[in-house]
Amino acid sequence: MPKLTVEGYGTFEVPADKRLVLAIEQDAKVDILHACGGNARCTTCRVEFIAGEPSRHTAAEQQVLAAKGVTGVRLSCQIVCDHDMTVRAISRLEGSGRPDPGRTPEQTITPPPVWV
Repeated sequence: MPKLTVEGYGTFEVPADKRLVLAIEQDAKVDILHACGGNARCTTCRVEFIAGEPSRHTAAEQQVLAAKGVTGVRLSCQIVCDHDMTVRAISRLEGSGRPDPGRTPEQTITPPPVWV
């Protein structure tokens, strides 16, 4: 099982291939945002990688980050936990003014990933 370390929250074993956004929320108990429901549209699930950043991206992740002019972050809804990683959850419900984090993302990456 891969180990996920979330800065300030600890290290957690997570099921292999679990979506990172779900691992952060469900396993690490961090109030990460996912306003679009994990569909690579809003960038609210963004994280900064401290270690173990995956080398591949989904086309959807690349497109939305480029369209919004966002750099230095990744979309946790477009990443699976298939190795040990350390992240900083930078987009949280606390302090956001939002009433909730958003609809719970599906178990698998949506839209269906095209890896680049």
